[in-house]
Amino acid sequence: MGEARNSEERVLQSVAMQLMNEPQVTIDDKKLRIKRVGSGRLRMVQFMVNGRQFEAIEQNRDKPSRWGQLAREKHQVVQFRDVETHKYVAVAVDGDITEYGRG
Repeated sequence: MGEARNSEERVLQSVAMQLMNEPQVTIDDKKLRIKRVGSGRLRMVQFMVNGRQFEAIEQNRDKPSRWGQLAREKHQVVQFRDVETHKYVAVAVDGDITEYGRG
């Protein structure tokens, strides 16, 4: 279980860094197109990990949350959402992953 979570975390970390710094995201040699969504034209990409579909979404810096504050301070903040449940499951700040509901 721990190893699967670690590999998933590495994928999330890689996706977050690519989303914020590259023109596309590549996972297992599969190139994924980054879309721009919402009025803020935020970066977003959908991808699969361990049979689950996720969205990685650039944090809106206009939000009053602590994540929005970090984005305003020029940190790279990416939220991860489980497409099936519509729940946010993790956040990356400058590549460091924090899973919601863990620890």
